[in-house]
Amino acid sequence: MQKYICVYRLNSPSGTRYNSDIMLTWDDSFAIALALREQRPQIDLESVSLEMIYRWTVALPDFDDDPALANDDILAAIVQEWLEEADPL
Repeated sequence: MQKYICVYRLNSPSGTRYNSDIMLTWDDSFAIALALREQRPQIDLESVSLEMIYRWTVALPDFDDDPALANDDILAAIVQEWLEEADPL
């Protein structure tokens, strides 16, 4: 498995964007959050379960990690990154 460095396109009209030229792993919670946010911009995160985050993440075309390595802490970190990106200070 080849691992790529995460690179983000900044200053786009819609804010920080995910660069789809990288492979994602569970260590990339911020990049996963950006990718999910781009796929589902209208999602109400208050109604999203960790199971939904898990299913959406492993379905990402650029996701390349063992699905069995996921745990609640990793999934919660993805949600937290998504929330912070959706509503920055």
